[in-house]
Parts: sequence; C-alpha cells; structure tokens
Amino acid sequence: MFSSARRWLRQNRTPIAVGVGVVGAGYVVTQYVLSKINDARERMSSDRIAKENLRRRFEQNQEDCTFTVLALLPTATTNVLEAMNTESITYEIQQMKSAKNIKSGSGTSTSPPSIADTSLTEEEAKSMASMYSESGVHASQIVTPSPFAVAGENGGQQDGGAAQKPKKSKRQLWDDLTISAVTRSFTLIYTLALLTMLTRVQLNLLGRRSYLSSVVSLATSAQQATISLENHDDDNAEQTYGSDFDTNRKYLTFSWWLLNKGWVDVMNRVESAVRTVFGSLSPRDLVSFERFSELTMEVRKLVEGATPEERRASDWLTFLLPPTDKEEEVIRESGVLEGNAEAQGSSPQPSPAALRRLLDETADLIESPAFSHVLTLLLDAGFSSLVDKKLASEAFEFPSQQQPQGSESGILVSRDDTEDLKHTKLVLLPKILSVLTRQAHVIGNGVPNEYLQDMETVRDLEAFAAVVYSSNWENEAREDGLMDSAIYVEKPVQEEKGPPAPGESNAVDDNRSGLQSAWERAMGKTA
Repeated sequence: MFSSARRWLRQNRTPIAVGVGVVGAGYVVTQYVLSKINDARERMSSDRIAKENLRRRFEQNQEDCTFTVLALLPTATTNVLEAMNTESITYEIQQMKSAKNIKSGSGTSTSPPSIADTSLTEEEAKSMASMYSESGVHASQIVTPSPFAVAGENGGQQDGGAAQKPKKSKRQLWDDLTISAVTRSFTLIYTLALLTMLTRVQLNLLGRRSYLSSVVSLATSAQQATISLENHDDDNAEQTYGSDFDTNRKYLTFSWWLLNKGWVDVMNRVESAVRTVFGSLSPRDLVSFERFSELTMEVRKLVEGATPEERRASDWLTFLLPPTDKEEEVIRESGVLEGNAEAQGSSPQPSPAALRRLLDETADLIESPAFSHVLTLLLDAGFSSLVDKKLASEAFEFPSQQQPQGSESGILVSRDDTEDLKHTKLVLLPKILSVLTRQAHVIGNGVPNEYLQDMETVRDLEAFAAVVYSSNWENEAREDGLMDSAIYVEKPVQEEKGPPAPGESNAVDDNRSGLQSAWERAMGKTA
C-alpha cells in the first residue's frame, strides 16, 4: 500500500508541485490584497474621523463666536446708550409740554413720557416751522431739568444767563431727538455686525492654530494619541486655543478697541449721514414705509459706499483695530498686563512676533474684499430685521405675510396688498422714532438677540469663517515651527519665488492671494 502511494506520488509529483505552488501563490496574493484593502479601509476611516473631528471643532468654534459676541455686546451697548440718551430728550420735550399745560391751566399728564405722547399742536408747528437745528449736540450733553424747576428756570436764566447754556426750543429738541433715535439704532446695528465679523476672524484664527497643533502632536505622538474635539474643562484653555495662552489672550483683548473706541468713529460717521438724510424731516411729517426704507438706504450709501467698488474700499480697519502706536495702550487698558503680573509674577513675556503675525493677518482679512462682502450681507440682514420686520409691524402695523407650512398659497395677506400699503399708508415721524428708541435696547441687550440670529443665518458668514479656519495652514505651520516637528511634512521650497528684498516679506502677499483663491472656491461651491 505504501509502495503504491509512493509510486503514485513519483508519477504525479509535477502536477502536485504546480498545484501547491498555485495554491501558495493564490494565498500570498489573497493576503496581499486583503492587507491593501484593510489599509485603504483604515485610511478612509482615518480620513473620515479626521474630517469629522475638523467639522466638530469648526462648529464648536462658531458656537464660541456667538457666545463671545453676546458677552461683549453689552459693553458697546452701554457706551452707545449713554452717549445718545434719546429718552432724556423725550423727557425734556414732555416737561416743556407739561409746563405749557400748567400755564394754560390744562393740568399735567401723570402717564410716563414717551415719544408718541409728545406730538406737536398746530400752533406749535406753525411757530416752529421755519426753525431747524444746526447743532451737533448729543443727548449726553443735554442736562435734563427737574420737574420742580420749570417755574423758576426763566428767572435763574435772567440772573446768570451768561453762565448757562441757552435753552433749546421745542423744534430744536425734536431735531435732536430725530437724529439721536435714528443714529443710535443704526450705530448699534453697525457695531453688532462689526463685532460679529471681528469675533469670527479672531476665534477662527486661533482655532486654526489649535487644530494644527493637535494634528502635529498626533503625527509625532509627542503629547496625545487622539485629537481633542472639544474643551470640556474651563481651565484647559491651552488645548482650545493653542499653547501660547498669554499671546492668545492679548490678541483677544483687541476687541476692546471696537467696544470702547471704535464705536465712537462708527457713531460719528453714522450721525453725519443721518443728519444729511433725515435732517430736513419735521415731527409733523407723514412718512410712508417705502420712503423710510429709501432714507435708510441713503444713510447706508453714505456710510458704506454707493457702489460695490466704494464698499470694498471702505476703511473698516480703523474701527476694529488700533494703530500700531496704540496697541500697547489697548493691552494695558484691557487689564491683561495686570492680570499677568498677579498670576505669573515676573514670568517672561510672550513672543511679540506671534502676536504681530496674528494682528497682521487679522488686518489683511479685514481689508479683504471677502470681509466687505460678508459685512454688507450682515448689515442687509440687520437693517431688514429693523425696518422690514420691527418697523413694518410696530410702526406701520402691516399684517403678517407668514404662510403656513406645506402651503404655497396660504398667505395671510397677499404681497400685492402689502406693497400697496407700503406706498399708501402714512404715519407720523414720532411713531417711527418711538419704535427705533425701543429697538435700540433690543439690538444691544435682547435675549435672545433676534438681530444676531438673523445675521448668523447669512450663509456667506459661515463660508467666510471656514475660509479663515482652513486657509494659510502651510504658512501658519512654518512660522510657528510646527513643520520642523512634523515628521511627515517636508521642508517648504522657496527657491521658485526667490528671497524677499531687505525689509520686505512675501507672507502678506501669500496670505492675501491664498485667502482670495480660497474664498473664490468657497463661493463657487455655494453658488
């Protein structure tokens, strides 16, 4: 039996060897293919996880921007409301009317003063029809008289008239009231939009630095094995905004300039435009919704520019960032230096080069056409909320145009009828000023803030934030020395462009061209 088996093997050894070889080769090829498939699957899984991590970090960053704006906005709101105290002018007009009623024996009103209650009579309108205030005095400069000092005010003015300011007429107060109410609400919309844009730029620049730091740490296995998705610990700020916490904190404090200084320039520019456009209106004027919308657009053209070229050339940088010679003053006024001294004693100062790079890139972003484009869209949303929603419903009392879900023809009021109302329905100017006065508080202190919510629905805002977050990674890594530690990143080759001239740098031009190309790609995808 064994001999027959050996004989059979000798006779068939060649086919058996070929068969074993084929099977072995098939096994090796199969294992190779399976390993390649597993590698590809792992790479796809890693890419998917990395993209998901990036997406979650980016979304968390945008939520941080919203909360930051809500936290900073009350500071600017307080300053604006104190500078333009519309309510004090309203109170002074009410007191003047009350004094006249007392003299005529008609008694006084016990209800709280409001703009709507301070309407002019026909006799007052005739006597003040030819008067127009050329004064640029703000409400904060007007001293509100005491209700008990009305009777003796004239006598006091005769005794010491040279030391007292001349008393304004009722028409002059109405002119100041018109300018103050309109300027205040418009200034707050501009401040909110600028603060939203500045916060998006700042936090997305720092978020980019944090993400790059996490990626390099993962690649080198120096600090951690996975990328941190969120900051669950309030004290773990280093993982949220990078390792140079002191520099990042100084950089974030530059929002102090807009909140305490820049808004003044915004207010002055808006006030100049409002005086030009609204200065000829009288409190007895009847204004249509369409007319007020046109006046609002005229103000915006004077503030922002009438053409796309003028809007792109608008200098928003002076409102958002201080001049170079005042940067130390901003850091000192914001209290960062005192906080560092208390917490760290004589610890070394952070590298000024890192802060300089952040400020320079921020300035480049603010001066970019993309910034101007998105800012215009935010202002469109803000003014639409004020005029098309609030004024339309509260001052002009237009019916709602909202339609039920799932119904294309179930509009409560037809749009044609509403358009007719916009042309024909007229209201007195004081009624519009009353709504603007109330809305100024809503814009700055509303909870939830409807104006901020409407601005954040602008799709290009998220696209701009994504471009800031994802662009210029190579320069960021190279300037921070991250490329030196990343084992999978090659040294950048700069021979093609040539070395920069003495005192010059290619970084700014690279940043601007990279941002512009990234923005054009983003707009191409969303188009």
